[in-house]
Amino acid sequence: MPFSHALLSAARAHGRRVAGRLVHRGWRWVQEHGSVSADRPGPYRFGGLGDGTRLAFPLGTVFNEQWIELGPFCIIGEQVTLSAGFLPGLDLGPEPIVRIGGGCVIGRESHIVGHQSIVLGDDVWTGPRVYITDQGHEYRDPELPIGKQWPRNEPVEIGSGSWIGTGAVILPGARLGRNVVVAAGAVVRGEIPDHSVVAGAPARVVRRWTPEEGWEPPIRTAPPRPVPEGVTAEQLRALVGWDLRLPGQAEGEEGAAGG
Repeated sequence: MPFSHALLSAARAHGRRVAGRLVHRGWRWVQEHGSVSADRPGPYRFGGLGDGTRLAFPLGTVFNEQWIELGPFCIIGEQVTLSAGFLPGLDLGPEPIVRIGGGCVIGRESHIVGHQSIVLGDDVWTGPRVYITDQGHEYRDPELPIGKQWPRNEPVEIGSGSWIGTGAVILPGARLGRNVVVAAGAVVRGEIPDHSVVAGAPARVVRRWTPEEGWEPPIRTAPPRPVPEGVTAEQLRALVGWDLRLPGQAEGEEGAAGG
C-alpha cells in the first residue's frame, strides 16, 4: 500500500474514533440535561416531585402529570411511561391518580398507567418492562368490539419494600402487601399477603414468611454478606462509585451508611 494511502486510512480511522467519542460525550450531555428533577422539571408540572428524585432521559410517555406524585429519592429509568387518565388534557379531579412513594426505583421501559388510583409505597423497586395498571378491558358484550367496550377500573396498591421482577404485569384490583417479591413475568391480581413470593400467570404464592414459621418453604441459598460495621459513606462511595450523600449534604458528612 502506498504511503499516502496508509496515511489516509490512518486519518480516517482516527476520525472515526474521535467522532465516536464526541457522539457518546454529546449523548451523555443530553441525558444529563434532559433528565427531570425538582430543580429542573423541564416542561413537566408534576403534582409532587420529591427532592433527590430524577427521571432519566429520554422519558417515555408522560401526560396529565399534575395528577402524578413522586416522593423523594426516586430513580425513574429511561423510557418509563407515567400517565393519568385516558387522554392528555383531562380534568381528573382534586385527588392524585398515581402516587409513588419515596426511594422507589422504576426499571427502564416500564409503564405505570393510572385511571383511578395506583399507589406504590416507599422503596418499591421494579425491573425493566413492568406494566402496572388499574384499568382493564371489558369483553362481556359478545357483539361489541372489545376495544369499544367501556373499561373497568379497580385501585392498585403495592406495599412498601416490594420488588417487582422484569416483565411482570400488575392488573387492576391487585393489592400487594409489604416486602412482596413478584417473579419475572408474573401476572398478578387480587390480594397478596405481606412477605410473600409470587410467580406464574396467574401468579400464586410460592413462598411466604410468618413470625411463627419463618420462610416456608425454607430459603436454601446462603445469605449475602452484609456491609461490615463501621464502614463510612466515603468508603462505600470509593468502593461502588456512587455519590451516597443526600441532596445538600456537604463533602465529608456521613450518610445513613456511616458508622
